[in-house]
Amino acid sequence: MTTAPARTAEVAGSFLRLGLTSFGGPVAHLGYFRETFVGRRSWLDDREYADLVALCQMLPGPASSQVGMGLGLRRAGLPGLAAAWVAFTLPSAIVLTLFALGLSAFGDLGDAGWLLGLKAAAVAVVAGAVQSMAKTLTPDARRASIAAAALILMLIIPNSFVPTALVQVAAIVLGGVLGLAWLKRPHRGAKNRETPAETRVASRGARRLGISALIAFVALLVGLPALTAVTGDATLRLIDIFYRAGALVFGGGHVVLPLLEAELVPTGLVDHDTFLAGYGAAQAVPGPLFTFAAFLGASMTTGPSGILGAGIALLAIFLPAGLLVIGILPFWERLRSWEPATAALTGVNAAVVGLLGAALYDPVFVEGITSPATLALAVAAFVAGTMWKIPAWATVISAGLLGWLLL
Repeated sequence: MTTAPARTAEVAGSFLRLGLTSFGGPVAHLGYFRETFVGRRSWLDDREYADLVALCQMLPGPASSQVGMGLGLRRAGLPGLAAAWVAFTLPSAIVLTLFALGLSAFGDLGDAGWLLGLKAAAVAVVAGAVQSMAKTLTPDARRASIAAAALILMLIIPNSFVPTALVQVAAIVLGGVLGLAWLKRPHRGAKNRETPAETRVASRGARRLGISALIAFVALLVGLPALTAVTGDATLRLIDIFYRAGALVFGGGHVVLPLLEAELVPTGLVDHDTFLAGYGAAQAVPGPLFTFAAFLGASMTTGPSGILGAGIALLAIFLPAGLLVIGILPFWERLRSWEPATAALTGVNAAVVGLLGAALYDPVFVEGITSPATLALAVAAFVAGTMWKIPAWATVISAGLLGWLLL
């Protein structure tokens, strides 16, 4: 039987490899997670994974990081959650902090060949994830139709008046409603099979901890602005800015950009050119885009800055995500084992396939396929991963090296 420390070490090792190689943004991360934890390690099946993705898509904060935290929590409890977050986040956070400390030594990375190769590899990884999940979660006409409806909504509706994050939530809700009304409930034998880790997550103690986490989430959201206004403390102000950004923004790193810019640039806390340079660099590193917070914390003109500022900003922006996962996942586990809810969750799972399919086109394909050469590289990476079963991290590194040599 695997011990708790061994499980935590297993989580840390798996997510460290992903933190070093997961280029391409949050949708690509979901593809990497699926390939690693469903396809190779069998920590959970496609249905359970889609349930977790659907939950995190409906929560504020960085969805892919929350999925990672949820995977770590399921596998090894709170130590697993912490290990997953640290291992997945730290590599890019260190790079961006160093970039902030030595900004003048770097140039524009946008046309770097290795970066173009990594973006092409992300297309292949996401395409493989969509293909595999579609086989499992949309095997019939009704579920395929729900997936198609979600995809169409995501490609057509989002604009300046209807944010993408709201359409994502609407598509998931629509999938649940259609599933409840239209799909047959699975047979009792298809219900979840709980592993020991899942049993721990679903325990009464976990639910009590979950309630405490949700109380802390709200208390910090309300209390930090008040404390900052009363004390005027620069450290509290930094924590407040990044905590609110992580707590109130749906849709991931790209959506949080205008909020952070409005809080930091007009107030003079971060120079405008520095802000844009850091955001560009954040596109070129693996891991979650929210690690942009480390760059901003290190670049602060007043108050904590440098390594201290980077650490404070990084912890503050991810803290709401961790509290929400701890707070909601135990109840989610209980809900999805309730038989009347399984039909709705079946529809939600189909909608998740549609969301990933829409994201495969925009932004993954749109940003990753910029020339015939990048398309050729993406096709080669897709065949390597899906047919030859080359691990995603090896495919990504190879694509980066080929891009550096050829593009």
